[in-house]
Amino acid sequence: MIYVTFGGFFGAISRFAINSKLSKNNVFPKGTLAVNLVGSLLLGLIFGLELPTNTALLLGTGFLGAFTTFSTLSLEMVNMIQGGRRKQWLMYVSFTYGGGLTLAYAGFLLGNWF
Repeated sequence: MIYVTFGGFFGAISRFAINSKLSKNNVFPKGTLAVNLVGSLLLGLIFGLELPTNTALLLGTGFLGAFTTFSTLSLEMVNMIQGGRRKQWLMYVSFTYGGGLTLAYAGFLLGNWF
């Protein structure tokens, strides 16, 4: 539990810092997209590397669990639909899910390669 807590603390702070920097005065949520895509790649890498359990708990469950965010993603998508920004919504959904799956798989392959 300590590994997850410690990782989560730093993951949440990192997400806040990145999201604040990238989403400042923007209509499109670049910060959330960036943390979710980077998180997908890193989580794939962690599992591909088959790290020891405590390290996977620290980095995967703790850090990346707090670093990435499904709830913010969902709220931003609802706001886009309600605001009539359907093209942005479609682009956001495509990049998030298509890019996230692709990067997670690429990270997994990269981890297996090492």
